[in-house]
Amino acid sequence: MKNFWQAAIVALIALGLAGCKPSGPPPDIIKPQREALQNAKAVGAVEQKSADEQKKAIDESTK
Repeated sequence: MKNFWQAAIVALIALGLAGCKPSGPPPDIIKPQREALQNAKAVGAVEQKSADEQKKAIDESTK
């Protein structure tokens, strides 16, 4: 009876180890934040360009 339990434990360990395979690279959890930052920088550049154009138009109209 003791040999049966030993064999069962060894079989369970072998099956458990056989099921452990790498699942691939970990997900990039920072990617959404990085994309949001890039989008914000792009919006900031557009806003700055618009502000510069408005300032130029105001300066020209006051001359």
